[in-house]
Amino acid sequence: MHQFKELEIWKRSRLFCSKIYLITSSFPADEKFGLTNQLRRASVSIPSNIAEGCSRSSNKDFSRFLEIAIGSIYEIETQLLIAFDLGYINQLELDKLVNDLDTIIKMISKFRSSLKI
Repeated sequence: MHQFKELEIWKRSRLFCSKIYLITSSFPADEKFGLTNQLRRASVSIPSNIAEGCSRSSNKDFSRFLEIAIGSIYEIETQLLIAFDLGYINQLELDKLVNDLDTIIKMISKFRSSLKI
């Protein structure tokens, strides 16, 4: 078992989640149950799946939770592109957030490959 609070991938994804909450706070009120909710839920899913995976007794199970976290990253990237298309975020914000996602996904992928399955 791993200590999730010590993992850099958990720390980074938790910080990213906070960024999503901040940026979506400026979305229109009518998106509260739409794109805002979807982005927030998906961003919470990343560190949550890393933490839950740490509790599993096998690296194979842990790897599966990391795979789910990666799926949430792709979901968020799609939702951010839609938010950009709708004018809720600008190009600079989009680029910074996608760069953060790229960094996290590379870290998760590298960590997954280091697990002995």
